[in-house]
Amino acid sequence: MKDDALYLAHIRECTERIAQYTAGGRAVFETDTLTQDAVLRNLHTLSESTTRLSDACKQQHSEIDWRKIAGFRNVIVHDYLGIDLDIVWGIVEQDLPVLRQTVDAMLTESGVP
Repeated sequence: MKDDALYLAHIRECTERIAQYTAGGRAVFETDTLTQDAVLRNLHTLSESTTRLSDACKQQHSEIDWRKIAGFRNVIVHDYLGIDLDIVWGIVEQDLPVLRQTVDAMLTESGVP
């Protein structure tokens, strides 16, 4: 779980940064390319970190669609011209808070504050 805890902490850090970058709301996100780039970069990093979690770790929290997160990483990396900012905002607004709560619980379970 030691390596998993490292990746989970990294995922948590990315969710915190994304929350910070998007605190100005959707209008800022949609018009500020710097914010878009920062969010996409952290989504990429977050997604990459989820692929490095052990299968056992992911199975313990199957409520998270780990495969879908990894798939989104592929979109960011390989289909970057086709990224839909509406979908990205939906992820920021709906999916990341749930992921953050789950990751916090996973870290607590592993003894990491």
